[in-house]
Amino acid sequence: MSASRRSGTTDELGPDGPGEPGGSDLLAALLDGMDAALCAFDADGVVTHWNREAERILGWTAAEAVGRHGFAGWAVRSADAEEVQARLMSAMHAPGRQVHEFALVTKDGGRVLVRTQSAAVRGPEGKPAGVYCAFSEVHAQIDLERSIALSEALFEDASWGVVLVDADLRPAVVNAHAARALGVGRTSVLGRPLGELLAQGVEELEAALTHVLAEGAPPAPAEMWVTLRVPEGEKRRCWRSGFLRLASPLAEEPVPLGVGWLFLDVTEAKQGEQEAASLRFRTNQLHRAARAAAECEDPAEAATVHLDYALAGFADHALIDRVAGAPRAGGEEAADPVRLVRLAATPAGVPGPSLLTGAAGLPVPYEEGHPALQCAQRSGTVRADAGAVPAERAREWARERQWPGDVVHALCAALRSRGRTLGVVTFLRTAGRSRFERSDTAYAEDVAVRIAAALDLAEAVRERPAE
Repeated sequence: MSASRRSGTTDELGPDGPGEPGGSDLLAALLDGMDAALCAFDADGVVTHWNREAERILGWTAAEAVGRHGFAGWAVRSADAEEVQARLMSAMHAPGRQVHEFALVTKDGGRVLVRTQSAAVRGPEGKPAGVYCAFSEVHAQIDLERSIALSEALFEDASWGVVLVDADLRPAVVNAHAARALGVGRTSVLGRPLGELLAQGVEELEAALTHVLAEGAPPAPAEMWVTLRVPEGEKRRCWRSGFLRLASPLAEEPVPLGVGWLFLDVTEAKQGEQEAASLRFRTNQLHRAARAAAECEDPAEAATVHLDYALAGFADHALIDRVAGAPRAGGEEAADPVRLVRLAATPAGVPGPSLLTGAAGLPVPYEEGHPALQCAQRSGTVRADAGAVPAERAREWARERQWPGDVVHALCAALRSRGRTLGVVTFLRTAGRSRFERSDTAYAEDVAVRIAAALDLAEAVRERPAE
């Protein structure tokens, strides 16, 4: 017996044609291939169709179900049969679909709570000819509804970004949080290459998406630094990202539909971690420098020790210039301009410890307005940057200031001791590093205090009369 009753009826698909599959066979195949359980009743309440999914859920075969009058005595308890039959058949005279929940009886005597959707079947003249009923186990329906509700919540109310990326690595669906993070509208981002949204970090992100498409989801979230294009310029952010490969549940073989990308902005937390790690490292360097300087017999050598320890992870080059002649008192207006003599410098071109120089006492030919001269005159810290200029212009900028040609950022801190300015320590960074920030200034000033104390001691020892 097939899923449909064949005797005494002609299917709506029409009679069999020569060389074509029968209408009844095609209808039975369609019904049996459905994922939902389906049964149908004629106007008298007799079961006319019963598909394989209905058989799977209740255990009754099509041969056992088709031809029975209602569910009474086999698929529903006798006490409930009249109510269930009335609710099902009421759909024949009601507009649209009706949804009901009730318990059906399986062939082995168990009970299954099902959710049904029933609607009228119209005859050729448009009059009600019966009812069809699609049903599924309530827990399966609830699982489906939960999945749909989860998807809706993720794309409307989630507090993290959710982006569905297609197999071409272009956004297909974007939730409100992700759109705000990207600085674009939810619809304007769809179908655009990621390179149009991100100024930096797009290569790393696309590599991750490609990997997920090919290999599946990674075992842990990944933290990615990206630079966004915003109306104000560019904004650097850190996103903690998770990835899921999306495959079609309808295909026999897993067919990648794209990647689900979930991310959370953790920029402030990561910056806090980096600042804390930098502070720990710098504090440790100051401690180590103090211990090493304490073992130096020559205080001038102790000053270079402080400089060398400070340079690690902080700058690429460093210079110590002392004030020519008597040190300048704070707030003092000198008649003569400030002149600086090079005392120590890191070797140019090769790594190594700082070298004491300037034995001849010749002033460094700094031009008026040089950052080191400003620092000595003000007895305060001065920062300088080449700015966003071509590489050749940046080299000229550095050479004009008597610095190595690869320098683009400078920080000058005054060497202050006993209320006097003894000189200037200058830290220099190349293009591979960021500009000096406020936290860098505080560290440079700490180092300058230690170098100034060592130079002040060296001056006192030199002026002390021989015993």
